Amino acid sequence: MRDRTETLLSIAARAPVIPVVTIDDPAFAPELAATLVDAGLPVVEVTLRTPRALDAIRAIARQAPEAIVLAGTVVSQSQIGEAMDAGAAALVTPGTSERLADALAAAPIPAMPGCATASEAIALHERGFTVLKFFPAGASGGTAWLRGVAGPLPALRFCPTGGVDATTAADYLACPNVVCVGGTWVTPAKAVAEGDLATIGRLARAAAALPRG
Repeated sequence: MRDRTETLLSIAARAPVIPVVTIDDPAFAPELAATLVDAGLPVVEVTLRTPRALDAIRAIARQAPEAIVLAGTVVSQSQIGEAMDAGAAALVTPGTSERLADALAAAPIPAMPGCATASEAIALHERGFTVLKFFPAGASGGTAWLRGVAGPLPALRFCPTGGVDATTAADYLACPNVVCVGGTWVTPAKAVAEGDLATIGRLARAAAALPRG
């Protein structure tokens, strides 16, 4: 678990923001990933919310190897193997049941399990996880929650996602226990659907320039 944690921390350290994107057309995925890399955001989370999501991950892994592609919205044990086979470098969950946590702990690639409460964070820490997704961050206490748990849970680091955008990202990044943030604002659904790489590149460059706390 330690090696996987170090790998995950290394991935999180690559940029202050991990774009979270939902892709319907896998053919567009490598170009999108390359645009993000060129703008300074080398890590992209592709959500498993569409029928072609795994194909999009596979396309990025094969055709845009300079990008680090994560599989997001992992909610079942079967998706762990599917995401790994597609080439995902790490797994991200929106929340984590006990069964899913056990499966993630046994997986050979890093995982960033999701939590929304201190009790959930502690349960994940008991299984060896120290880098967690805080989701939905905005609805679950935001920066106040993160600063509140920093004292009693000093070993944990978080990637807040959900309700994080261009106007709030800097506040989250200023929290001492935040390693990066995730969000969809860098890859708006309309821009992705229209293949608007100019807009995505502009938003990505601004996100890459955000200061860390």
